[in-house]
Amino acid sequence: MKSLSIRLQLSLSISLILLVSIVGYVSHQALYKLTRDAIYSRLEHDAESLLGALTLENNTADNKNLLTIKHKRLSQIYQQPFSGHYFTLHLSNGRIINSRSLWDFNLQQQLSELSLSQSDIVNGPEHEQLLIFSNSYNKYGYSFTLYVAEDIKPILNSVDLFINKLILLAVGSLILLIVIQTQVIRRTFQQLAPLQQDIKQLEKGEIDKLSEDVPTEIQPLVIEINYLLKQLSLRLERSRNALGNLSHALKGPLNLLLQYFDSDPAQQTTNRQLAHQQTSRIQILMERELKRARLAGNGFSSIRFNAANDLSDLIALLQQIYAHKNLDIQLKTAPDLPCFGDREDILELMGNLLDNACKWARTTVDCQITFNKSIKISIEDDGAGISHHDIEQLTQRGTRLDETIEGHGLGLAIAKDIIKLYNGKITFSSSPLGGLQVQIIFPE
Repeated sequence: MKSLSIRLQLSLSISLILLVSIVGYVSHQALYKLTRDAIYSRLEHDAESLLGALTLENNTADNKNLLTIKHKRLSQIYQQPFSGHYFTLHLSNGRIINSRSLWDFNLQQQLSELSLSQSDIVNGPEHEQLLIFSNSYNKYGYSFTLYVAEDIKPILNSVDLFINKLILLAVGSLILLIVIQTQVIRRTFQQLAPLQQDIKQLEKGEIDKLSEDVPTEIQPLVIEINYLLKQLSLRLERSRNALGNLSHALKGPLNLLLQYFDSDPAQQTTNRQLAHQQTSRIQILMERELKRARLAGNGFSSIRFNAANDLSDLIALLQQIYAHKNLDIQLKTAPDLPCFGDREDILELMGNLLDNACKWARTTVDCQITFNKSIKISIEDDGAGISHHDIEQLTQRGTRLDETIEGHGLGLAIAKDIIKLYNGKITFSSSPLGGLQVQIIFPE
């Protein structure tokens, strides 16, 4: 089941049903217990009244005192046959005193079948449900057990009726809640319709990013999608610029080659030498682009750049490329440096800058990355260095690769594009090592 709407409806409905069932069961048990506790407490008070009605009477037949109950002190309900209120008193000598309400019903037989406790219920003379209170006493030297009973069937029937009405109310409320939540879920998901329309317009090329006026829960997703769209757009722009620069650089050598083929055969020796120079330049340009592709890496888009892992591989590649110079490439990264940026972008940035530094360095290239609310990257070399005028010229778009300081131009221009993507800042200065120092700051 992939529909979020249906899954939410089922989950919430099942949760409501379980909640109502648990509340209903607990309420049912609590109400029954409360009812029986109240009746049991009343039976206990009735037992105390019965104890007060006990007295000694002289038996004229054998001139002995007998324990009896003065009925005038009893409630009339114990005098009415089958009233639902009963008592029976069992003396230790085997004598039994019953209430008149029991008439000729043998309650002793029902009591003998049970091990009485507060919750015990026995059948009464009119098929009642009798709740029994029992306790042992000693009065006037007589030991006895007193049993007081009350029919709780009418009260339980009233409780059942109340509970049935409560269940009907709960079921009706549950159905109403399920209907309301279904409507709420549907209206909530309707808020995603504009986003779906934006995606269709994006596919047709009518817009270049998604609207971020969406529910809070999916806003981070939309922001990330817009971020990826921006990255892809800038990468496409960088690719087009790189192809334009390459085409511009190839245009001159190719024109000279065409002139060589169209030239006078008498100048063949001179033209052949010029053709060889131009084909060498074309080969250099091709090797430079292939090296840039190697430095950019082959990671997947949207993976964060990890300096500790990714830079070690990049430096190993640069040492392999510039093995003839035997460079000392030093790398220092902050221990608490977080992963940042897109791996492919930062690798291309670091690759271009480190490649420029390695190309012009004599023996040493130093790279440091620190972190203190913002990420600061510093790359410097011990080369001859270049003037500020040359730096400004090289970072402008349209600088040709075949100009005098051709090693820096395109690399620094690409670096500026990537830094702009992350709202960073780049500065150039003379390095204490003697060459060029490039510093980049990425905001937190």
